[in-house]
Amino acid sequence: MDPIDITYNDEVGFLNDKKRDWQDWIMKLLLLAKKEIGKDNNLEMSINFVDEDRSHEINLKYRDKDRPTDVISFAIEDGEDSIDLAAFGDDPDFQEDIGDLFMCPSVIKRHSKEYDTGFDREFGYTVVHGFLHLNGYDHIKPDEAKEMFGIQGKVLEDYGLPLYPDQLDEGRGK
Repeated sequence: MDPIDITYNDEVGFLNDKKRDWQDWIMKLLLLAKKEIGKDNNLEMSINFVDEDRSHEINLKYRDKDRPTDVISFAIEDGEDSIDLAAFGDDPDFQEDIGDLFMCPSVIKRHSKEYDTGFDREFGYTVVHGFLHLNGYDHIKPDEAKEMFGIQGKVLEDYGLPLYPDQLDEGRGK
């Protein structure tokens, strides 16, 4: 499977971690998610790592939520009028731009402690969650939530990031 073309913008130095190659870690996780949702075409996206002030500002402006958050997704195809990508299927150079994620590592770290999931699991959850939103998945209606969280849970388990049974709930589990 072709890698996803990810452009990174790191405003907080998150990717400078010498203990792990986060870009490789993220790529492997997202390729599992891409396979799970049956996306065969080439994808491109951006991941922006921001601080809590910037996350708060974006969340307030675009979601009317007056607090920082772990991830905000801006999908290119966000709406009812989706483009039929089948017309581009024969073009090996075509890349579908699915949009942008704005991730706040400090909020993810706080959530990992609040939910007792550990940073890797919470970060993986957040990356996959945002990726699924960029690909048109949502969790507003119960049937949509069941599908989205089911995919998330399977991808994370396949990647080696399962939750303990007592941590499962509608948002964080399977």
